[in-house]
Amino acid sequence: MSVSILRFKFKASILLSALWILCIPFAMAAEKNTFLKKVKVLVYTKNGKGYVHDNIPNAVKCIQKLGQENGFDTDVSDDPSVFTEANLKQYTLLIFPSTNNDVFDTDGQRLAFRRYIEAGGGFVGLHSVTGTERNWQWFKQMLGGTFAWHARNQKFTVKVIDPSHPSVAGLPKVWERKDECYFAKELYPGIKVIMAHDVTSLNSSDPADAEKIKTFSAPFSELYPAVWYQQFDGGNVWITALGHDKENYEDPVFIKHILQGINYVAGQYKKIDYSKAYADSRNTPLRY
Repeated sequence: MSVSILRFKFKASILLSALWILCIPFAMAAEKNTFLKKVKVLVYTKNGKGYVHDNIPNAVKCIQKLGQENGFDTDVSDDPSVFTEANLKQYTLLIFPSTNNDVFDTDGQRLAFRRYIEAGGGFVGLHSVTGTERNWQWFKQMLGGTFAWHARNQKFTVKVIDPSHPSVAGLPKVWERKDECYFAKELYPGIKVIMAHDVTSLNSSDPADAEKIKTFSAPFSELYPAVWYQQFDGGNVWITALGHDKENYEDPVFIKHILQGINYVAGQYKKIDYSKAYADSRNTPLRY
């Protein structure tokens, strides 16, 4: 065999290998899109009495657009009557964007929500979701904590502390952003933190603010949970405390963060199996 033919075969082999490597991301993207096409989500937007975030319509439009682009179905409702076992079983996961205070009308609706989680349902919560259902112990545990206080809206940094988690893939490891740094109380020890607020980057020039930051960040010191996940009572939960400003829901980096959170929870889903649901009231003791 001539040298020229060997050189041609070698170059062709290199070219085919390069093309194969280049095709990997596209193959993965196609697989991801195929997976998401099996997903159906409910975006629930009801707020109780008190402060209502003006970012909710922006968050809804953002999620609807993500559904259109990635092939998953999205229903939107502010009607708590959607919380029945018969209705919820169609959804891969539920999304609560900046909900606040009591968002259910009856304990029957609360029980339907809880049994959906116990049956293997998923939950994604955005920003002020930790201020939701503040008088329901099980719900606060599912969230990972309940709202205590937030620093004023300002620029500060958030740090990735679990870079292996898929919901932060491609995000800045030190993410400077304008947002509200949320603090919680009644923290549930089962959460696994992915990103953390760098509380040292908060503006503490006001002595009153400095004292509040010190008080509410305890027992943590420089870093405080900002994004976390957990497997809880049969279901899968992903929470980001970020996303106060309406403009966040047009920011490609933050949108990617939300999509990857949705994708993570959807990826844990198997099926809704109510034979695994055991609660007969909203306050049935949690089975650890």
